[in-house]
Amino acid sequence: MSRLSRRTFLAASAALVAAPAVHVEAATVDVDVAIIGAGAAGIAAARRIAAAKRSYRLIEASARVGGRCAVDTKTFGVPFDLGAHWIHNPDSNPLVAAAPKNGLDIYAAPRAQGLRVGPRRARDSELESFLAAQVRAQRAIVDAGKAKADMPAQRALPKDLGPWQPAIEFMFGPYALGKDLSGVSAFDLARAVDRDGDAFCRQGYGGLLARLAGDVTVQLSNPVSMVSWVAGQGVTVETAKGDLYARTVILTVSTNVLASDAIEFIPPLPKRQLDAAGKLSLGSLNHIALEMPGNPLGLQRDDIVFEQASGARTAALLANIGGTDLHVVEVGGAFGRELAAKGEAAMVDFATEWVSNAFGAEAKRAIKRSHATRWDADPLALGAISSAAPGASDARKILAEPLGGRVFFAGEALHETQWGTVNGAWDSGTRAADAVLRRLGGAKEDGEQKPARRKSKSSRPRRNSQ
Repeated sequence: MSRLSRRTFLAASAALVAAPAVHVEAATVDVDVAIIGAGAAGIAAARRIAAAKRSYRLIEASARVGGRCAVDTKTFGVPFDLGAHWIHNPDSNPLVAAAPKNGLDIYAAPRAQGLRVGPRRARDSELESFLAAQVRAQRAIVDAGKAKADMPAQRALPKDLGPWQPAIEFMFGPYALGKDLSGVSAFDLARAVDRDGDAFCRQGYGGLLARLAGDVTVQLSNPVSMVSWVAGQGVTVETAKGDLYARTVILTVSTNVLASDAIEFIPPLPKRQLDAAGKLSLGSLNHIALEMPGNPLGLQRDDIVFEQASGARTAALLANIGGTDLHVVEVGGAFGRELAAKGEAAMVDFATEWVSNAFGAEAKRAIKRSHATRWDADPLALGAISSAAPGASDARKILAEPLGGRVFFAGEALHETQWGTVNGAWDSGTRAADAVLRRLGGAKEDGEQKPARRKSKSSRPRRNSQ
């Protein structure tokens, strides 16, 4: 049997959609809303749709919920956040507000920072100078947001930060955004909402999100291969476990996945939105976890430590996470991506070297078990945090535009002021669900009948399974 090529398949399908003389009748109506991706945005959307008594199907390709906010309790026997860990703005964070009041320990993160200068602790005068450099850099970014033209955020930084320049560039770029500042829009960075305090969850941020997912039904281990939509007709979602027909769909996959060939779209996504996704690409940020019993570094619970770096080959340390023996070395940006591409062993070697250089050679002997995340290589994420490229601060609005009143988008990349955060993803998912409900006519009234099932007469070509 001849195999149907992808190009022929796409061309034939697009022709069916575009030709006004061809009527494509809707397939069986399964649900009002198909939600692709059970990360923060997908979970938030599902909760809002369920509260409105509309039918939905939340589909997740992996064997767990959470996306880039997930916790691992098996590797070290204690909660280890594989991705997001900092709970920003806890007083206004919607996940904290919705979280169960029992079984979760959410507490304020320390505000102080540690600083190492070579193998020693920074002197008070050095720490004061370092903090002053941070303030100057922050003010420069804010001022750049008021300029007439966008620029790379690196150009907005003061050029006279002295010995702290590499450390500041790491803090504001690879550590916070997963990208070097040369590839980040100054407008976009200036528009990011201020983070008024942070918190941690002793069960992990991923543990908190998993609790919130307990109120929704999720279909796990079911990757989506195709989304076919017809304006005024509906959406067919092709999955590993069969096809699903829905009135609307909310896509919450990462921008890197959206721009890849992981999911085919019929008709293809407009170039306008594909370009926007490319300009909102995910940077690289990974955690290298080191188990170090007995607190050999002499640090407090959840201490954050930077170093007086001499270049891009640097990192940060979050120590004694939640009062455990777990320490995490953070690497990101171009250097972090190159390091992660070499594999977990190379990442652990770097983290061991970094800790030894900052705290003395004896620290190396205290390391027991280790583990490193590699989000760049995860086919369901292909990166860590979305940020806008210089000159692309409007890309978020473009990517958020729904298609034909049927296809909606959500995720941290689409939030204009809280991008790169779990709360931003959650809020984006809620807003997408609200838009879908408006499209469906609001909440379902008691006694409202579900549309009758209709036999599919769609002539949409199917993939050859051989």
